[in-house]
Amino acid sequence: MPDAVLVTGAGGFIGVHLVRALTACGTRVIAASRNAFDSPAGVQRHVGELREPEDFTPLLIGCRAVVHLASTSTPGSTAGDPLAELDTNLYATLALLRALQTRPDIQLLFVSSGGNLYPPGQTAAVENTATLPRSYHGAGKASAEQFIAAWCAQYGAHASILRPSNVYGPGQKERHGFAVIPTAMRCLLRREQLTIWGDGSALRDYLYIDDFIALCLATINRPDGSGYEIFNASSGHSISLNDLLAMIEAVAGHVLQRKYAAQRAVDLPRVALDHNAASHQFAWSPAVDLHEGLKRTWAWFKSYQI
Repeated sequence: MPDAVLVTGAGGFIGVHLVRALTACGTRVIAASRNAFDSPAGVQRHVGELREPEDFTPLLIGCRAVVHLASTSTPGSTAGDPLAELDTNLYATLALLRALQTRPDIQLLFVSSGGNLYPPGQTAAVENTATLPRSYHGAGKASAEQFIAAWCAQYGAHASILRPSNVYGPGQKERHGFAVIPTAMRCLLRREQLTIWGDGSALRDYLYIDDFIALCLATINRPDGSGYEIFNASSGHSISLNDLLAMIEAVAGHVLQRKYAAQRAVDLPRVALDHNAASHQFAWSPAVDLHEGLKRTWAWFKSYQI
């Protein structure tokens, strides 16, 4: 019986944590990334581009599930360039689906986005809320979801979509205009100024990495899944950027230098996700609150960052 789990984007923040967790559970893992990466002993590694169907096909042999994490864009990085979103993310996702057409027995877990799909002003968006992406990055995620739904319908396959809020924690790297928690902590360590887009009143939900990984494991190890399903993944509590930064300052014991700039068109004023569907289906709930998660993340930054 197929028993391996293929993880694309295994060298990324979520991928590294997921590969470790799967390995700790005794799962055979095939980890793929376009760049060199470290992995636990026993993991089958593939380093290189996965862009065409034939790139995926040999990696699917012996697999029971695929977790598709590979993504290179952010809402800001493809702003003004929709073709970049097509070329960097959507093309590879469709190539994976083409390869999976001959393996509908393989379960697919696609990590989408909770903060870039729903319309602005939602008090607690649920999965059947009509999507209205504000960025090309979000539009790419929404398009990928629809193609996956079509694959399930045509081939009798099973796919789960997770729409996470802002996942954070130890090991996350700063990215320009993205991932505010590691960026703020790096600025604190270097005594640098943090640029804030807007006035800091924008509300966001932050989910600790261990909690998100627990939901990923519950999803791919679910014995009775079928068809096409979508689940939000969130802490269930939104906080303003200003309040988040104040909490980071309190944890770090240092004052963060801030510079406020004009709000970007791709940014939403509020991101709030209802995760009751995931809680009901998987008996899952976040275990690490924001203050504790920030403490753990700051401890990691102090130990491993320069």
